[in-house]
Amino acid sequence: MEKYIVKLTQEERSDLLSLIKKGKASAPRLTHARILLEADEGAYANNKKTDYQIAEQLHVGLKTVKRRRKQFVEEGLEAALSRKPHLKTREKKISGEEEAHLIAICCSAPPEGRNRWTLKLLSSRLVELEIVDSISPATVGRALKKMN
Repeated sequence: MEKYIVKLTQEERSDLLSLIKKGKASAPRLTHARILLEADEGAYANNKKTDYQIAEQLHVGLKTVKRRRKQFVEEGLEAALSRKPHLKTREKKISGEEEAHLIAICCSAPPEGRNRWTLKLLSSRLVELEIVDSISPATVGRALKKMN
């Protein structure tokens, strides 16, 4: 297994120390700064600690320490301090034009034999009119709730 060696410059060390002293950053950012300071093996480091010792001292997981080391070496200081953006974001099923069609259907007369539109009827009607490929009644409900 490859070990990533963190070597901070004097400037990086002072930046991290001032970040921690101020305490104005988010909790994960401060924790990541502390991890990097403890993991430092450069010329300005006080003493060497193992990943396990750092994890115990800062009350974080061992994998967190290893991840911060790796990220610092591969991507730099700023990447190691900040969190990655979420990658599993999905597009909305219903946007502006589809919402307009949904409202028009809601305002129209309900199907024969029905008193009112149900979410299931609305979702099947949207698919039937080929406004969307597929949509669940819950998604239709959320869209209507948002518009209300």
